[in-house]
Amino acid sequence: MALKKLRPTTPGQRFRVAPAFDEITASAPEKSLLAPLKKSGGRNDQGKMTMRYMGGGHKRKYRMVDFKRTKHGVPATVKSIEYDPNRTARIALVYYADGEKSYIIAPTGIEVGSVIISGPGNAPEIGNCLPLSDIPLGTIIHNIELQPGQGAILARSAGSYAQLVAREGRYATIKLPSGELRMVLVNCYATVGTVSNSDHMNVKIGKAGRNRWLGKRPRVRGVAMNPVDHPMGGGEGKSSGGHPRSRKGLYAKGLKTRNKNKFSEKLIVNRGKK
Repeated sequence: MALKKLRPTTPGQRFRVAPAFDEITASAPEKSLLAPLKKSGGRNDQGKMTMRYMGGGHKRKYRMVDFKRTKHGVPATVKSIEYDPNRTARIALVYYADGEKSYIIAPTGIEVGSVIISGPGNAPEIGNCLPLSDIPLGTIIHNIELQPGQGAILARSAGSYAQLVAREGRYATIKLPSGELRMVLVNCYATVGTVSNSDHMNVKIGKAGRNRWLGKRPRVRGVAMNPVDHPMGGGEGKSSGGHPRSRKGLYAKGLKTRNKNKFSEKLIVNRGKK
């Protein structure tokens, strides 16, 4: 993926770095794979705001992405690479040999006309979905399951990937994007390659209005509030006493919130980066 630096014709354009969309090959999505997407504005079923700084934004349709890849042994041809407003990665529209259509997360290097396949016993090539028991050690992977048949939940965002580093008995050890080493059952599936759109991290929004189009409202600093509204509020002038914390009083830097008695705790070999 490429980025483009725009001419500063307006103040909002001056520092903007935008995606070039060179890899996009279709301007309209596949209608049969769309679903309605309702916005909550951060409100729950009682209308109470439970998440702040959400609301507005452009209307969207949800693209039904196949994270399970259960059509084993049926080859699929990539028909287009498309933009998805609901995620940072690009998606690929694939046509299976039996006529079924599906969306998948597009890996880096996949092109229109590429043939992919899922299931055990297939070659570990980019876009193919295999059980961890069939993937060679050291392979870069993404879209990783944590439970067999659950569907991919790890390494799905733009540019992310994990690495298969070891295999012993029922478990394989993978190095996650966070640096964490974790054991996963060898009959869980993963896709070979890296997630597309790796330059997403270098995009610069350029102006506040563009964030509003994405459904993000202005965020208020705790130190700018009154003492009744936030633990860090109050004081004369710009003074901000105390430790950084949330509105509920939880420390914002370094407080461990993970349950020590969680079942999967024993599957984590190394926490990774401190």
